Amino acid sequence: MIGLFLAAMTLGLLVWAGQMIGSALQTRMADDPAAPPARERVFTVNVVPAQASTQTPVLESFGEIASRRRLELRAAEGGRVVALAEDFEDGGAVLAAAVLVRLDPADAEAAVQRARSDLADAQAEERDAARGLGLARDELAAAQEQADLRVRAAERQADLAGRGVGTAALTETAELAASSARQAVLGRRQAVAQAETRVDQAISGIARAGIALAEAERRLADTVLTAPFDGTLSATTVVEGGLVTANERLAELIDPDDLEVSFRLSNAQYARLLDRSGQILKSNVRITLDVAGIDLEARGRVTRTSAATAEGQTGRVVFATLDTAAGFRPGDFVTVRVQEPSLDGVIRLPASAVDAAGGVLLLGEGDRLEAAVVEVVRRQGDDVLVRGEIAGREVVQARSPLLGAGIAVTPLRTDTQAQAPDMIELSEERRAQLVAFVEANERMPDDAKARMLARLAEREVPAQMVARLERRMGG
Repeated sequence: MIGLFLAAMTLGLLVWAGQMIGSALQTRMADDPAAPPARERVFTVNVVPAQASTQTPVLESFGEIASRRRLELRAAEGGRVVALAEDFEDGGAVLAAAVLVRLDPADAEAAVQRARSDLADAQAEERDAARGLGLARDELAAAQEQADLRVRAAERQADLAGRGVGTAALTETAELAASSARQAVLGRRQAVAQAETRVDQAISGIARAGIALAEAERRLADTVLTAPFDGTLSATTVVEGGLVTANERLAELIDPDDLEVSFRLSNAQYARLLDRSGQILKSNVRITLDVAGIDLEARGRVTRTSAATAEGQTGRVVFATLDTAAGFRPGDFVTVRVQEPSLDGVIRLPASAVDAAGGVLLLGEGDRLEAAVVEVVRRQGDDVLVRGEIAGREVVQARSPLLGAGIAVTPLRTDTQAQAPDMIELSEERRAQLVAFVEANERMPDDAKARMLARLAEREVPAQMVARLERRMGG
């Protein structure tokens, strides 16, 4: 009985304990969980100071290098090529007045000899005509003297007949003789006129023969083609012994030192380079050409614009002459940077700090963000030039959809950020690979190759140059 009593008591206690646990679980599940206290989220942002200053915007475009002096070398006369200059080849450098091509001069020399012979004949004819004119004038003078004598004799016979001494027949005979003498004088005058005409014709013949001789000598001179200025030959098409026709293009002579760059600007960009009178400003330009990791650079000045806009094109084509252009060649596609007029009171900010509507986020009191609107004046690569009432404030460097006015942030100043090194040190193996790649590059100009090898020999090398070389190496 005692055992049954204890078993019943144990079972009752177990049932009571189960009920208590079930009731506690139901109460726990029915109650709302206690939420932890809410905390404000704080973002970390990079900020840059907004400082108003005078900035010189740089307008960037792309252009093509061209030579200001280009000349097509053409054969003035046809013939066989008997001699070529040693440097008459594509890329050959020649000096002014150097003989480039000689054509067979045999026919031209024969024409010159014939023209000289014709000139000698014309000169002999002129001398003979001059002598004939002198004789004709002497004969005219003699005929005039004889006519004067006949006239005086006729007058004397008429006087004798008037005094009754002479006869009418003698008087008539004297008058007929005087008339014949005067007729002879007219004939001699006509002979003088013919002699003068012959002299004039001889002089005209000398002039024609001189013109023919000059033309023949010019044709003979045209068998020799010379360089009118110092330059480099391009597109040579003839060989020694070949036949050329008149006006056939033999080569093109280019002056590699007198270069200019042409580049196209939009109407808005072109308007920013005009002065008050509407003329293009003589702005400074800087052109660069990427050659295997190093930039060839040249400077120049804007000179003129195109006279008209080509059909189907927009904007303006602007030309700039180059002061020094070592390593550049006509036809190079280059990057052109033109200095615009300076702007006063503008602020340079990263492009990521300004949205499409010109909105920026400022760091306010308590490190909370404030919204402001600025006017975007220019875009300069990854930066923008703006105007607005934000001078002296700190601007969020990069906007994000998570950022807005009133949000608390932790600012990171620009001067505390880690900057990528501009110069790096190379290991000997890496340096040797880069040097070997540069020395094996045959397309790189010699002066650019020398500059690059000199930079690679230094202890610290520009990181940008190393990155470009390794990209071309496939590293």
